[in-house]
Amino acid sequence: MKKSNRFMPLIMAVCVIIGIMIGSFYANHFSGNRLNIINSGSNRLSNLLHLIDDQYVDKVNIDSLVDVAIPQILADLDPHSVYISAKDAQAVADDLKGSFSGVGIEFTIRKDTIHVQNVVKNGPAQRAGILAGDKIVSVDGKPFVGKIVTNEEAMRRLKGPKDTKVKLGVMRYGQKAVKYFTVTRGDIPQKSITATYMLDKNTGYIKVKSFGETTYPEMLIALAKLSQEGFTNLVIDLRDNTGGYMNSAIQMANEFLPKDKLIVYTIGRKSPRQDFPSDGHGSYQKIPLVVLINEGSASASEIFAGAMQDNDRATIIGRRSFGKGLVQQQLSFPDGSMIRLTIARYYTPSGRCIQKPFTAGDNKDYEEDLLTRYQHGEFFSQDSIKHHGPAYHTSIGRTVYGGGGITPDIFVAEDTLGMTSYYKQAAMSGLILQYAFTYTDNNRPKLNTYKDMMSLSKYLVSQNTVEQFAAYADHNGLKRRNLMIRKSHKLLERFINSRIIYNMLDDEAWTEYINADDPAIAKALSVFRENAAFPKKPAKK
Repeated sequence: MKKSNRFMPLIMAVCVIIGIMIGSFYANHFSGNRLNIINSGSNRLSNLLHLIDDQYVDKVNIDSLVDVAIPQILADLDPHSVYISAKDAQAVADDLKGSFSGVGIEFTIRKDTIHVQNVVKNGPAQRAGILAGDKIVSVDGKPFVGKIVTNEEAMRRLKGPKDTKVKLGVMRYGQKAVKYFTVTRGDIPQKSITATYMLDKNTGYIKVKSFGETTYPEMLIALAKLSQEGFTNLVIDLRDNTGGYMNSAIQMANEFLPKDKLIVYTIGRKSPRQDFPSDGHGSYQKIPLVVLINEGSASASEIFAGAMQDNDRATIIGRRSFGKGLVQQQLSFPDGSMIRLTIARYYTPSGRCIQKPFTAGDNKDYEEDLLTRYQHGEFFSQDSIKHHGPAYHTSIGRTVYGGGGITPDIFVAEDTLGMTSYYKQAAMSGLILQYAFTYTDNNRPKLNTYKDMMSLSKYLVSQNTVEQFAAYADHNGLKRRNLMIRKSHKLLERFINSRIIYNMLDDEAWTEYINADDPAIAKALSVFRENAAFPKKPAKK
């Protein structure tokens, strides 16, 4: 009896504790206070969303809430871990896939109406009879003009599954009645190589706009075309190429490197080092090569340029690249949305990580980096380039730097000759683009008689498009400045005529026109003339 009395206080205490716990549970349960659930473990976020959905005073769209919350979480990691909503995921996939299903037109929206700017050659729209210059005023029997006409809505109505049909109502220049065309949607190629031609009798040129699924086979086709024209030197233009698939850049680099040359390697917290060496099967291992880059060249572009530079395989010309050395893995959710999560960093063969500095959770300085570079004069003087990382060495001992992009072997400043406030305002306001399209639309029958860039550009020079633009701009709110117009005449003519050429011909014609007086192209040609494309071993000091 005495023994049981000894344990009685302990038994009573346990009973009291159990009673308090049961009472607290029921009190919280019936009062709606379930924060104790949220505070348990790693499921707090999902539990919070459940509580909001279940208990919040007003009805809440949880999907919309998630679309807001996830980007905020990822923004605290790094500048390149991003969330892509389900409605945007398809467009993102199309950009890299190399094709999508649609009608095959390039359009612009003016005065709340779709204007057909270009028609894809041998595409569905061309086969149906749609012409550049047509205005689309209805889709599937419903009017499509006015404020409802946006880029997003136009893409939604014109894109669709392969072999489905869409009926387009079209107003054509010189005709009063609406014409109707039934277009059967088909695969529309998204080319990542937009120009392939000869700069001179010896030098081939390839413009790589992005790195997608089809970049490497497109590259082989481009090289085969240049081979037929007898090229002995090659320029690969990666300016303003923001990247894409790392594997495409590796495949492309492999084409120019001998066996067992490191192209790139990656390292992550959960990803051990992975090397990507060349296999020696490339067909252009010894061709003199120049690679063009600028501040808009990023990611996969930097992999290729870094591999060529560190292996002393090519001369890099231009301005310092963007500095994106983070590797993303794409992870999809059941609803079709996805995230691109940074899982590793990539390193060039010399060992440099070219990712420029950033502060996790504070992307302001990172996003304004290019503006900062511009203000510090980096676009105009090589001496203004600030390297944040240590020095490394290429295979023959040349010094290269990490921590902020690929620094070119030969610097080419941004051309500001003739730059005026009038030109800047004309370009930034969109007036040049508007005028170029208006001019194209009003003169299409005459312009159609010129089938190549050279003849069309010669004709445009004779038309004094700058004077016509100045009158158009003055009528549309940009006051005429005769002294500034004379000073910027060459820049204005180049911009205006290039857009008309683009409207009438294609990307390649536009690129060829722009390159005709491009200082980086001129420098590349001089490198070949001096037999200096292969870097030289630095002299011993």
